[in-house]
Amino acid sequence: MPATTHPEFNDQTEALEVAKAFASSIHGKTILITGVNPGGIGFATAEAFASQSPSHLILAGRTPSKLTASITALRTKHPATTYHALEVDLSNQASVRAAATTLLSWPDIPQINILINNAGIMNLPHRTLTAEGIELTFATNHVGHFLLTCLIMPKILAAAEAEAEAETEGNTTTTTRGATRIINVSALSASIAKMRWSDPTFAIKNKDLPVSEQPNYDILRQWGTPDPEERSYVPVEAYNQSKVANVLFSIGLTRRLLEKYGVLSLALHPGIIETELAREFSAEQTAALEQMWRVRYGSYRSLGAGAATSLVAALDPGLAVGVGERREGKENYGAFLVDCQNV
Repeated sequence: MPATTHPEFNDQTEALEVAKAFASSIHGKTILITGVNPGGIGFATAEAFASQSPSHLILAGRTPSKLTASITALRTKHPATTYHALEVDLSNQASVRAAATTLLSWPDIPQINILINNAGIMNLPHRTLTAEGIELTFATNHVGHFLLTCLIMPKILAAAEAEAEAETEGNTTTTTRGATRIINVSALSASIAKMRWSDPTFAIKNKDLPVSEQPNYDILRQWGTPDPEERSYVPVEAYNQSKVANVLFSIGLTRRLLEKYGVLSLALHPGIIETELAREFSAEQTAALEQMWRVRYGSYRSLGAGAATSLVAALDPGLAVGVGERREGKENYGAFLVDCQNV
């Protein structure tokens, strides 16, 4: 298993501390982060990167006013970086395609060194399908990121090619394999949830699914869901499925891109942070979940601590070592980080 180079980093480590530790991997780079708004871990992630003078920082989100506020705040503290706002609604494929076309047209952004797929929604109270017939949580948290990543891949591959050329010419003292990265912010629920392959839109009752696809009913009850066997759409399970997809996406990207192009993809759990992600929770759900979190996790972590694992995933060179090898007959393609460490 790939190991991190800072085993002392943990659940209390702040993103700014991680950025300082890997400053040379940030300086002069172009970084794209989705889901950036003041008060969220996307902003904390952007602020940590901005502290070490990347060349370009692209902030993507669906609300122009929040992007403007984020850029204003970052530029005030870190004026050396050039900031770009990219408006995109990840649940809308036309919007994603338009955003990708815009980004690909920017002549001053020839490459993207790091992509952080951070945006997400959770706990939508009612089953909703997009214009393409995709369940809204899945469309936003996974499909939108999948499409955006694929569409802007030419600039990601351009970054990997530039890194390899620099290594060949002797302009770097470290290997560049895996330096260009695509990071998918998942959740701890990915370790206990399943993909609903036969019914991704939640049209069938859980009890009528193949046994291998039925959710963990005990977990759903802990989240305040009565009679989960009799339900088809369960808001938290829609979120959980999208988070499993984030991990599978990272594994698939690494399998396809690392050996051929030098691009590495990792997934992670950022921790339990009090953000707008919980804005759809009812008062009863919030109370139940806060009780569960206090028992399991103690307390919420800060935004900076919530962003720290994304920084480790994006920057730590140790996480590229050994990926793609076969160990004990199994392919070592995946990596999932929790509390700034690979698990």
